[in-house]
Amino acid sequence: MHHNVPVGMVSALLLSIAVLTGCQSTVSEPGSMMKTAQSPPNPEAAARARTAMAAEYIKSGDLDAAQRSLAIALKTEPRLPEANNMMGVLLQQEGSEPNQIKAEEYFKKAIALKDDFAQARNNYGVFLSSRKRYAEAYTQFELAGSQLGYTERYAALENLGLTAEVLGKPAEAQQAFTQALQANRNSLVARFELAQIFLGQNRVQAARSLYDEYLQLLGGQQQSARSLWLGMRIAHQTQDIGRLQSLAERLQLSYPNSAEYQHYNELLKTGAAWD
Repeated sequence: MHHNVPVGMVSALLLSIAVLTGCQSTVSEPGSMMKTAQSPPNPEAAARARTAMAAEYIKSGDLDAAQRSLAIALKTEPRLPEANNMMGVLLQQEGSEPNQIKAEEYFKKAIALKDDFAQARNNYGVFLSSRKRYAEAYTQFELAGSQLGYTERYAALENLGLTAEVLGKPAEAQQAFTQALQANRNSLVARFELAQIFLGQNRVQAARSLYDEYLQLLGGQQQSARSLWLGMRIAHQTQDIGRLQSLAERLQLSYPNSAEYQHYNELLKTGAAWD
């Protein structure tokens, strides 16, 4: 496994629960789905609306309401790819082993019904990563990331890069993160991972520039131990002693039990080379 594999990679992977273009994101009038004298019943539109409602319920953490909404959608239109994908997301979020098994079935069905369904492929990739089936996940992220026009293509490319790191594919990881940054100039993940890759290639100034941009985008959010450690390594390489000491103090204060701080202490004690 590549030595720069992110700790907690699966939690960094981005799941997509937005409903595809053409579907409503919220539905405030369920009665509008019912037959009226002016408009004939439209089962597919009703199922899409229910799926959109489920997406909002999932975002708010109301999984039971999401399940009820999706059950109606799938009863109405069992072959609707978006509803199958959303049910997969829901069951994966719930987390129990029986529901994990069911989630995979729904993701597979969504893709079988719509081969170019990038959102479902990305979500299936996240699911596979959570099961440590990284080679299979890589394929799904690669397919999702190649879908031009997919609004969250950058997320699939970020996921592709993270998975490439796990699989020990540094060149593929660099390419994926570069593409993710092209697709979304505000990608925190791509900036951070490219900074780490460039530092490993001894492209220190490029790494520093990306890291500084990453911090600017991060704003007031707290840095992770991994982020502080990357900054310390860059500061060490650029001989910025003041910044190194400041970051080291923050690492000690915020993450005294972290692997990064323990490693830093070992370096101080032994005088070993930084990596």
